[in-house]
Amino acid sequence: MNKRSAKPKNDLSTAQTIRKDLRRNWVIYLMALPVIAYYVIFHYGPMYGLQIAFKDYSPASGIWGSPWVGFKHFDSFFNGVYFWRLIRNTLLLNVYDLIFGFPAGIILALLLNEIRKMLFKRFVQTISYLPHFISIVVVAGMMFDFLSRDGLINQLLGFIGVEPIDFLKEAGWFRFIFVSSGIWQGVGWGSIIYLAAIANIDPTLYEAAKIDGASRWKQIFHITIPGIMPTIVIMLILNMGHLLSVGSEKVLLLYNPLTYETADVISTYVYRKGVLEASYSFTTAVGLFNSVISLILIVSANAVSKRVSENKLW
Repeated sequence: MNKRSAKPKNDLSTAQTIRKDLRRNWVIYLMALPVIAYYVIFHYGPMYGLQIAFKDYSPASGIWGSPWVGFKHFDSFFNGVYFWRLIRNTLLLNVYDLIFGFPAGIILALLLNEIRKMLFKRFVQTISYLPHFISIVVVAGMMFDFLSRDGLINQLLGFIGVEPIDFLKEAGWFRFIFVSSGIWQGVGWGSIIYLAAIANIDPTLYEAAKIDGASRWKQIFHITIPGIMPTIVIMLILNMGHLLSVGSEKVLLLYNPLTYETADVISTYVYRKGVLEASYSFTTAVGLFNSVISLILIVSANAVSKRVSENKLW
């Protein structure tokens, strides 16, 4: 009888705790409500429409009225002439960004942490953060101005006797332009989280290292980097989940038919087939495939990290 009567009391206590928490922190919950609504409306709500990946969808018939076709659209994508090109380009752009772009924020944070003159440090931080707030459209326009045949880069090359290069019309240059412009735009903003992690390192560790005669390089390699390693691992796991996801906006602004060989990625292919050609079921199947692979990658990266170290996302 005591056990049976204890359960309703525990349930009542839990309900009272929740009500008290809601009354005490209602402002915080109110602030979180728009974020929750955003994800429910724009991320979880549209998942209802994923079923059209397995249907021959027609707007006139609607989602329920369209006939089921199973994995027809997946087969069409896997056996399509552009499948391997899309996978290769998407992977290479992300791998290059992971190799060169991911460490850039860490290196900048380490360099900024070593600056002792606060005025100069704040100036460098401000200059490095500013590109993040520039619209992608503006960045693409800058690329066109600088890299055109009569742009600044070709004018500088002309001074040393190099013939003008049509950077944006040569497929071989696209990946370099895409990755380097992304690093320039995001390195400052990406360093913020690492600077915050560095700020949480116990200062007494540096003091002890100085007493032991450790140079600044040894302090970086033996204190700073190990101190921010959990943050680095978490960010790396999150980036691994995006290996097959490249934002279509920047690619659409920079590429053209002459650079499709190295520039065309899954997201731009989905845009052309889905928006321009109205192949809704086919592009939904491609998007679903992309999401499933991304989920597998991030779960695998987290599992590997959990196995080889104590750092994990969940």
